Amino acid sequence: MKKTLLSAIMLIGLAFSANAQDISKNALGLRLGDNDGFGGEISYQRGLSNKTRLEFDLGWRNSNNVDAIKIVGLHQWVWNIDGGFNWYAGLGGGLGSWSYDKNGNDDSGAFVLAAGDIGIEYNFDVPIQLSLDFRPEFYFNSDDFREDNFGPDIALGIRYRF
Repeated sequence: MKKTLLSAIMLIGLAFSANAQDISKNALGLRLGDNDGFGGEISYQRGLSNKTRLEFDLGWRNSNNVDAIKIVGLHQWVWNIDGGFNWYAGLGGGLGSWSYDKNGNDDSGAFVLAAGDIGIEYNFDVPIQLSLDFRPEFYFNSDDFREDNFGPDIALGIRYRF
């Protein structure tokens, strides 16, 4: 049992000590996913060190019946897999508002959310980054926006690094 625990601790330590590829100081682009009807988001990443960064995503929806806006901020840790391939994980939160109006039935509200993030990315030799990530979101004070207060979000990102 002690050997198994020691081995697990050593593997976790190795994963966290792996060298990360230099993170771009800035990256701007789109994050395209389901996102509970928000669809695409404008995505901005700001490098803090060679292993951590902040990501901010702004999503909005403007349709015939529903108007909504959501902003999410995440702190991410980045680890190099090989060459331009990295994987990352992060935690953060966000807030938003929504309004619904159809056939005289109208409702609106605001929400706060906590989010996690795990994904993989590839940085090309040209300043382009592609990513695929999974972001579970837990909603609080969502009124009638979500019935179950949980939103799984899978998205493809494309960003210009500078």
